[in-house]
Amino acid sequence: MASAEELSAFLASVERRAFKQAKFAVRDADGALDIVQDAMLKLSEHYGARPAAELPLLFTRILQNTIHDYFRRQKVRSTWVTLFSALGGRDNEDDADPLETLEALAGSDGAESAADKVERSQVIAIIEEEISRLPARQREAFVMRYWEEMDVAETAAAMGCSEGSVKTHCSRATHALAKALSARGITL
Repeated sequence: MASAEELSAFLASVERRAFKQAKFAVRDADGALDIVQDAMLKLSEHYGARPAAELPLLFTRILQNTIHDYFRRQKVRSTWVTLFSALGGRDNEDDADPLETLEALAGSDGAESAADKVERSQVIAIIEEEISRLPARQREAFVMRYWEEMDVAETAAAMGCSEGSVKTHCSRATHALAKALSARGITL
């Protein structure tokens, strides 16, 4: 079990490297500082009692997840800011209903024509068909990595194979899918 001194020493040793990593990822010094602080707090709160040897890997995973969370929050915030800024253009109409000013965003279900919906559903069906034609191990690795968003280590543990095998299966699967889809005239 890591003592308070070991945990403190570990956090002090990784703070600069973690800050640089977060800053490169989000390109914002303030956001990077928040990310590193959040990751350090999560490590100390949830995993502080773990052995000192486990701390580097745990912290790396926590930092990566916190960076991903930052991007998710930014995406949600930018969506809401965009929606509400579209409402602000009607200063002269005090009794206007804000919902009437909203238009369907390009790519959303409301803006999509019936033909686009049918085409999209057909493409999805073709993709699913081609995935079902993959060899079992390639299909399993592909689905876990890209649809279930598991990392390589998690996928390897779930499949009972090495990380290298997971990478090989995923690479072969993506090449086979790309070849099959382009043969059917689908470009993504």
